[in-house]
Amino acid sequence: MDGIVSPASVSASPAADDTVIRCLGLTRRFGALAAVDHLDLSVARGEIFALVGPDGAGKTTLIRMLCGALTPTEGTAVVVGADVARDPEAVKARIGYMPQRFSLYGDLSVMENLQLYGDIYGVGRTAFREQAARLLTDFRLDAFTGRPAQQLSGGMKQKLALACTLIHAPDALFLDEPTTGVDPVSRRQFWRYLYSLNRDGITIFVSTPYMDEAERASRVGLMNRGRLIASNDPGALKASMQGEILEIIAEPKAAAKQALRGHALVRSLEVFGDRLHVLVDSADRAEPELRRALLSGGVQVQSMRRAVPSLEDVFVSRLARVV
Repeated sequence: MDGIVSPASVSASPAADDTVIRCLGLTRRFGALAAVDHLDLSVARGEIFALVGPDGAGKTTLIRMLCGALTPTEGTAVVVGADVARDPEAVKARIGYMPQRFSLYGDLSVMENLQLYGDIYGVGRTAFREQAARLLTDFRLDAFTGRPAQQLSGGMKQKLALACTLIHAPDALFLDEPTTGVDPVSRRQFWRYLYSLNRDGITIFVSTPYMDEAERASRVGLMNRGRLIASNDPGALKASMQGEILEIIAEPKAAAKQALRGHALVRSLEVFGDRLHVLVDSADRAEPELRRALLSGGVQVQSMRRAVPSLEDVFVSRLARVV
């Protein structure tokens, strides 16, 4: 677990006999709202699949259906060989599920939390001792087995939650924004653990608000308004982007944003620290026009250059096309 090595890319269309997750027309309605809307998706054994999208896109609802915690309104989903609607208990027995608010018991120790989840999953004594010892060592929690969970740091709580999720040795792992609110160092360490688990053969399905995390996945899906609007490996998604990015450093930044928003050549505009990423159809055509617009608005342009699109640029572009 000393370094991060990205998993090998896999096909965007997994073979049927090697599919861990398969959804066909999967739908979940809450009254008139279709939180997940006729979604088709396949995830192959051994993939790390990252799901991204704006708040309210349906990511948590999709994960809860895939884990057998929520019954679909329409369509089918088969996870680790079991239908989530017909046999949700068979699904739950073979997966690990870490929701956004995983329930650790603060007054119980690290070991007592592991024992509790081992009992919930029906893990035998011998298997529990072996699995607990390995997880505690791998996650560097072996020196804290007697410490109450409420006294752990945020990063250590996340590691304990992941250990509890893995105590029954699942075939697939579902994580709903597991690193939200965790410091960058702990986030990076958490992904080291995910890579190690993936190398051991566990398929991982993770939602994340962080694009740098999505970049580390075998394949990324963009979800919006209940639909999966793009799915491929990160490199292919960036290569498929329509349009070009102009990266602009200009002062004052607020005036630069005001001058560019609504410009006929600007398709979208995003802020990345002190830089503006502006999506245009043609950088060569747009650059002189945008320089003039900025100068007319009293903005000093420090630099303007064509930039390689980031994954976030790609998703902003895709979302702009479906609005």
